[in-house]
Amino acid sequence: MTESFEYAALLQLIGERSAAFRSAVAAAPSLDAPVPSCSEWTLFDLVQHLGTGQRWWAAIVAAGPAEAPPAKDAGEVPRDLEALLAWYAESNELLLSALRKAGPERQCCAWWRAGVSPANAWGVARRRVHEVLVHTYDAQLAAGAVQPMPADVALDGVAEFLDTCNSTPAAWPHEAATIHYHATEGRSWLLALDGTGAWPAPLTDDAAPASASATGTAEQLLLFVWGRLTLSDLRIEGDKQVFEHLIAWEPEE
Repeated sequence: MTESFEYAALLQLIGERSAAFRSAVAAAPSLDAPVPSCSEWTLFDLVQHLGTGQRWWAAIVAAGPAEAPPAKDAGEVPRDLEALLAWYAESNELLLSALRKAGPERQCCAWWRAGVSPANAWGVARRRVHEVLVHTYDAQLAAGAVQPMPADVALDGVAEFLDTCNSTPAAWPHEAATIHYHATEGRSWLLALDGTGAWPAPLTDDAAPASASATGTAEQLLLFVWGRLTLSDLRIEGDKQVFEHLIAWEPEE
């Protein structure tokens, strides 16, 4: 697993990124403003999605080890801006409170149990940092005022996506391949795709050349793996079709 932030730092980042998210929402022209990076969503939909997610993961962490997650909170979400922002702040605090009480090693239900990231409170905290980070970008885009992401957080975001979303024992249905991601900040990652699944792989000096590679800033790479940017936004080398296959792949475990 890629090195990441300590647990306390992850909790702090959830608070900081959530504050930036609320500021973006407050600065937008309307809660009905479209979110260009989330097709068919309005800003209200985005806040509802993120706040409901914070509440759901708070319940998951509080429940501890379980075969299935608890039901999502179906409570009504206020549509007045001030009330909505207060609801989101409460949602975020519910998550942080559950994470503080649990501690990093508390096991819990997580959809990435078969992957590299641990199914515990630390893994949840890391996942929620990047969920809020990317949705803050979405909100800023809707408000017309995108701010640069903290580079160290974006770097961890690329690694987290490979550890979580691109980590699966489901067999890769194409010819075995490797993808190399290069951040201009000086970090690189390798994703191996073969009959054993998709796994982040160690980078070694004697490794064979990757089937395909993508180069960009950490922020660009993060937004690409999250589907906010396209291949045309990065410098692509090698077999572009490997990326196209990965983007289209919906593995069944």
